Amino acid sequence: MAVQSKVVRFEEMALPHLGAAYNLARWLVHNDHDAEDMVQESYLRAFKFFGGYYGGDFRAWLLTIVRNTCYTWLQHNRMFRQAESIDDKLDELEADFADPELLLLRNIDSQIVRQALQELPVEFREVVVLREMEGLSYKEIATVVDLPLGTVMSRLARGRKRLHSLLANRMGKEARVELSANA
Repeated sequence: MAVQSKVVRFEEMALPHLGAAYNLARWLVHNDHDAEDMVQESYLRAFKFFGGYYGGDFRAWLLTIVRNTCYTWLQHNRMFRQAESIDDKLDELEADFADPELLLLRNIDSQIVRQALQELPVEFREVVVLREMEGLSYKEIATVVDLPLGTVMSRLARGRKRLHSLLANRMGKEARVELSANA
């Protein structure tokens, strides 16, 4: 009976964070299937060590396991790359079939942001993803990446600045290409 209650308790605590776990894994390993494998492995590890979880921020605890699992896998597979093209589905694109042009523009904007995010060094990308996409607090991010709060804040600021610069360069190129095509 105790094992069954452990399973139920783990499921209640872990399943709500499945999306965040997958999102982080996806941004770290750059492949849908590998990310799914990393999340599965992470959840198995989390369940195995669930008896050692004594409270606190479960989401941060779980995402730390996901992060560590991904980095271990990347090191074993010698795939630790900072940038790679990504074939991602748009997460929450509202389909507005009445305006296909608007839908196309949203798709292009999302692709530009994803590509720029992919170009960030991994230490900046992971804190930006955890903060901007997963909504973790600075303290939670510090727990997940095992860094002092000041370092997290610094990396986040520098990551945002680099992302802004990459996006500005991309948007500038897009605008120049569009102007030359119209000329």
